[in-house]
Amino acid sequence: MINDVLKDAEGRMKSAIAALEEDLNGIRTGRASPALVEKLQVEYYGTPTPLYQMANISVPEALLIVIKPFDKSTIKDIEKAIRASELGLNPSNDGTIIRLPLPPLTTERRKELVKVVHHRLEEARVAVRNVRRHAIEDLREYEKESLISEDESRSGQESIQKLTDRYIGQIDEIGKRKEQEIMAV
Repeated sequence: MINDVLKDAEGRMKSAIAALEEDLNGIRTGRASPALVEKLQVEYYGTPTPLYQMANISVPEALLIVIKPFDKSTIKDIEKAIRASELGLNPSNDGTIIRLPLPPLTTERRKELVKVVHHRLEEARVAVRNVRRHAIEDLREYEKESLISEDESRSGQESIQKLTDRYIGQIDEIGKRKEQEIMAV
């Protein structure tokens, strides 16, 4: 029973880490990456659609993203979505492909991005702590229903705390890496 609670908690903590990593991939570092725009929602026949489902996205140069829509009639919609996004990029098109030149990041912009990263890291820490809280509540409930002893409950809570510490450590590590990527000139 305790092992089930631990496995469930660990699975949910792994999900929080995976969501964080995916989220951070969309935050711009000093070089171009398809992850920057692939999740961008584009209005496609009245339905918001992720850009990666509508176009090939490539990075031919360090500071250039090239978007080649499968359907040429969607170029204007894709450009509009890019301009409306918080990326601050200015797309240009030649009728068949969209070029997204990335301006070099200023020190000020890098600092803003680091703040965004810290905010996302804190959200991930809160998610992991919420998983811990729910797992401990489950163990206390089992103890109250006499399904496990007080010692087993305490031991399970200690295991959950160790798990939480490990995942919070991973979040901090991911944050340090991303911050170094952003601040690297």
